[in-house]
Amino acid sequence: MTAAQDFGSADVIVVGGGNAACCAALSAREAGARVLMLEAAPEELSGGNSRFTGGGYRFAFNGIDDLAELMPDLSESERETLDFGSYPEAQFFDDMGRTTNYRTDPDLCEILVTKSFETMGWLRRKGVRFEPSFGHTFKVGGKLKFWGGLACVVSGGGPGLVEAEYKACAEAGIPIVFDTSATDLLLDPDRRVRGVRAVSRGRTVEIAADAVVLACGGFQASAEMRARYLGPGWDVAKVRGTRFNTGGGIRMALEAGAMSYGHYSGCHSVGWELNAPPFGDLAVGDQFQKHSYPFGIMVNARGERFVDEGADIRIYTYAKYGSVILKQPDMFAWQIFDAKTIPLLRGEYRIRQVTKVTANSLEELVGKLEGVDPEACLREIEAFNRAATSDRPFDPTVKDGLRTTGLAIPKSNWARPIDTPPFEAYAVTCGVTFTFGGVKISRAAEVEDVAGRPMPGLYAAGEMVGGLFYHNYPAGSGLLSGSVFGRIAGASAAAHARAATGATAAA
Repeated sequence: MTAAQDFGSADVIVVGGGNAACCAALSAREAGARVLMLEAAPEELSGGNSRFTGGGYRFAFNGIDDLAELMPDLSESERETLDFGSYPEAQFFDDMGRTTNYRTDPDLCEILVTKSFETMGWLRRKGVRFEPSFGHTFKVGGKLKFWGGLACVVSGGGPGLVEAEYKACAEAGIPIVFDTSATDLLLDPDRRVRGVRAVSRGRTVEIAADAVVLACGGFQASAEMRARYLGPGWDVAKVRGTRFNTGGGIRMALEAGAMSYGHYSGCHSVGWELNAPPFGDLAVGDQFQKHSYPFGIMVNARGERFVDEGADIRIYTYAKYGSVILKQPDMFAWQIFDAKTIPLLRGEYRIRQVTKVTANSLEELVGKLEGVDPEACLREIEAFNRAATSDRPFDPTVKDGLRTTGLAIPKSNWARPIDTPPFEAYAVTCGVTFTFGGVKISRAAEVEDVAGRPMPGLYAAGEMVGGLFYHNYPAGSGLLSGSVFGRIAGASAAAHARAATGATAAA
């Protein structure tokens, strides 16, 4: 056992090294606490899932003047040619309700939405730079129209976010100890948290602190926990991000008496390159995703469509369709497009690491779809083409109502016949981003025990928090959640540490 002094002394220990952990550490330091961060990954792989994201943030804003506070480098020309619209809090609340089947925890959702813009300004002051989210635009009437409430992305994406937050931590004097995994919470006889036990580069250490913030991710990188909680087949799903989010923080909290909370059998999962590696590849980032399916169709091994590709704009469906793909025979699907829609495909379809086929006829195409019944697939495409209506114009910027008629599985928007060569198809499977189950927290980000009481000295943020997302989620709200509740958890932990120090001094 190594003495705690090897790590210096701290008022607050933050377990984790991604966005939520950094926000908690910066907030606690801002409140005057001495902070120590413990990151399980080696430095070159650090940053949790945050480093693998595209860096998109969802937040409420009233118009261009709000966005100019976050993006002060916007030129006059950009202000005139970019149509950001607005995303009021009411719309954010509605999106959180719709996507979660109205299961989202009302207290946590209220905090997420009402603190969203304020938190974005705080991140900007900490050195995080934002730029327009051009990946969520279409050109309409000479202007680039942003849609779905996603106006901003971090400059440099996920890696840029982690770099900016690590720089802010360094400037604030917050040490980050890499290759160090917390394994247990240290509790006093009254069950108050007094620090953590950890394994650091092969040594077991005990580190004392007055408060601990758990911000070390969900359990998506644990095949055992995926199978236990998500169900059969999930153990072989691919993981989009870090291999270090194995549920250790959730396990520690539950063993200490925390209340489990949220959708343990649910997760954020997307259509992901069929032959991607088992875990995320930092050189590729999030480009293994394949999210242009609303403009084409998806077929399974039986050659059948299995989902309404046009149920909504993709930022409201992409996070749940991975699980639908996983349920298909052999856990894969092909996305099919024709010459009319190929120009609309996102940049992720143009990377080198894709499983792709092209053809000049549908007969040739279905014969190239490995693992698919070609005769059945051709019949399915022909039936889809007959069912696609043409009673209104195609409009990729809105739910255009261009739908099929008479099919068992309709396509509710953007339904145009797949009839114009050349044709392209891309093979996808399920990629797990993060899990929805976690621990119950209070409005102050205190972890609650099974009786609903705050556990003294224990706080949580990020993917550790259960109750926000059920079944699905609106794009960009994950990073926002990490920042909002990380900031709250850090401030609460620092206040607890001050109170504990004062009580000790008085005694």
